[in-house]
Amino acid sequence: MTRGRFAPSPTGRLHFGSLVAALGSWLYARRAGGRWIVRMEDIDREREVEGAADDILATLDAFGLASDEEIVYQSRRGDLYASALARLELDGHAYRCWCSRSDLEPSAGIHPAGCIATPTAARAPAWRLRVREHRIAFDDAIQGPQFQDLARDVGDFVIWRADGACAYQLAVVVDDAEQGIDQVVRGADLLDSTPRQILLQRLLGLEQPAYAHLPLALETDGRKLSKHAAALAVDARAPLPALRAALHFLGQPTPDCSNVHMLLSSAEQAFDLHRIPRAAATPLAFAAARNATP
Repeated sequence: MTRGRFAPSPTGRLHFGSLVAALGSWLYARRAGGRWIVRMEDIDREREVEGAADDILATLDAFGLASDEEIVYQSRRGDLYASALARLELDGHAYRCWCSRSDLEPSAGIHPAGCIATPTAARAPAWRLRVREHRIAFDDAIQGPQFQDLARDVGDFVIWRADGACAYQLAVVVDDAEQGIDQVVRGADLLDSTPRQILLQRLLGLEQPAYAHLPLALETDGRKLSKHAAALAVDARAPLPALRAALHFLGQPTPDCSNVHMLLSSAEQAFDLHRIPRAAATPLAFAAARNATP
């Protein structure tokens, strides 16, 4: 059975781009007869907005997108991440690093094979993964064949931050494996992270899920839509216009249904992954729908 997920960060209200990711992953899991799980990626405490996690969950519920299983919070899973880090260290894949951003400026931010800074007690080290000569290729269900030379394009990357928090790349790999996620449907802004995650999966002996990266919703100036774009935050009090606009953005039919349940049921039956466009776009349909909502 397919197991998909939606993993928001509680750094603000649910915006249209996040709704697209939530709806796209929900439709894929539901159309395959699978389960859809919400995971709260609240590991970065500095960026977290108080009350945002509860607000996101309430908004998803109002849109008919409730998790099929208990909500998982990354902030409560530190032991799992620490065990993965210990295994990577034991196998010789991870090492402590004291490099700062200024240390890496000559190499355009790409970390070489091994720490180039002098160890110091003045600051705590991060942990990096040894990349060596890894070249990763995979097929994305929406964006097509992908390839990245990690040694050339990324270098040794951080898997445990100097502030003591597990880095996103390691946490998401551990979580997806532990939750049995076999289909990752998310925004194309994370396409570049996927080769790093595949490498971690291989080094930890974990199954690689299938990937499908949805087109990004952009602001009118071409930037990725963010939680700070308050004008495009979704309104839990009026979910139908936003749901129809999200379906339109994903290239799907937009049935004229009178309630959320009927709309989602119809969208599930009609869902076609091949109709989803690759390219990012400005969600003009959503803006028009919002303006038309009384």
